[in-house]
Amino acid sequence: MKILLACISLSVASTAIAEVADSEHARKTLEIYERIIAVETSKNLGNVPEVANYLAEELIAAGLPKGDVEVLPVGETAALIARYRGDGSSGKTPILLLGHMDVVEARPEDWERPPFKLTKDDKYFFARGTIDNKFGVTQLTSTFIRLKKEGYVPNRDLIIVFSGDEETSMTSTRKLAYDRPDLAEAEFALNSDAGGGTLSKDGKAIVFRIQAAEKTYVTWEITVTNPGGHSSRPRLDNAIYELADAIGKIQAHRFPVRWSDMTLEYFAETGKQLGGEVGEAMLKFVENPKDTTASDRLAIEPSYVGSTRTTCVVTMLRAGHAENALPQSATATVNCRVFPGVSTDEVRAVLKKVVGNDAVQFEVLQEPTESPISELREEIRAAISEAVHVRYPGVRLMAYMESGGTDGMHFRKAGIPTWAMSGIFMDPDEMFAHGLNERVPIKAFYDALDHWSIIIKDLTGK
Repeated sequence: MKILLACISLSVASTAIAEVADSEHARKTLEIYERIIAVETSKNLGNVPEVANYLAEELIAAGLPKGDVEVLPVGETAALIARYRGDGSSGKTPILLLGHMDVVEARPEDWERPPFKLTKDDKYFFARGTIDNKFGVTQLTSTFIRLKKEGYVPNRDLIIVFSGDEETSMTSTRKLAYDRPDLAEAEFALNSDAGGGTLSKDGKAIVFRIQAAEKTYVTWEITVTNPGGHSSRPRLDNAIYELADAIGKIQAHRFPVRWSDMTLEYFAETGKQLGGEVGEAMLKFVENPKDTTASDRLAIEPSYVGSTRTTCVVTMLRAGHAENALPQSATATVNCRVFPGVSTDEVRAVLKKVVGNDAVQFEVLQEPTESPISELREEIRAAISEAVHVRYPGVRLMAYMESGGTDGMHFRKAGIPTWAMSGIFMDPDEMFAHGLNERVPIKAFYDALDHWSIIIKDLTGK
């Protein structure tokens, strides 16, 4: 009987998806999704302008004046700014809608499917950027097109702001956040690149997360140098061995547990809904954040460890210059996500102490950006609630701190409150952003088609 009911449920779901997918809005959204995913926009390739120009052409074709759509060159990348003009009846300044067009690199030989071509099976869309962040870029762009075709006139301006190097230097993001007076006048920003709904293994909606803060992103290169020599004459000091020793110590170190009221509220609701061993650990953490059994259990969960402490991880290595020579240098890249309220200088001091070797040199790759929390406003919560509860009635909306980094950090630092609220609902264990075989549930893609239009209309309707 259970198998029969499951088959009936799948059949009903497939029929519903097919009906939605046949709408003009769905077809346009999928067309944009396929088109921009097919352009490999990882670093140093110079392909982001192609995506920016394509999206600009689509928005202009939908009715946005050419003078309101700008592709901003930034070195080898580009940003896109598109203003959807309102009638000004609210007397309020614009709303920014954020996303990024670049993606993390993907090696085709490592993937089961081609990373830069949208493919699917009976459950998922696969490709690099399907989640991060061509999902958000596509949904926002198609929403602007849909609203324009409907003749919708908001009571204030809406501005799409897509960056071109969020995954690397964020140079375009900094220009948008700090060097554009027309964007600086915005009342707030809504970000497509974080947040979203969490599903259990059986598809139950657990919570909808609204990103209101994020950890500080900082990267160091740690290097050991050595005179080197001939490989047939090994010496006791070896740059690679010393670096490996430092890496092992960093791997073994755990930063102190930290928490905020926002973290405790999020764990209280998520733990109750999630249940099981992880849910129980969350509830124990809420009861007593100093309970090491709870924090140790959460520390082995990639989806949640970043919510409880600063984390540092080695992400890249380079060493040596010839197979028959002793290494003259060895370098590791150490990427850290620092808990709000902790300075990056403090983290560096801890790492140096953990390594315990003055020969290991630390060099920060770029100035870190520490950003404030954006306290969640009721009008924002209400608009998101309307969009979310159409799909999952009664699911709780929770503000949370992002363990990763987004463009939002710069807009918050620039004085523009920013909240992230992706339209996607999925199991966090199926989230392969930055990893192999990145995917999005097909149902989640089509379920999100109305997400942004509902939010926008709620915030800008008369």
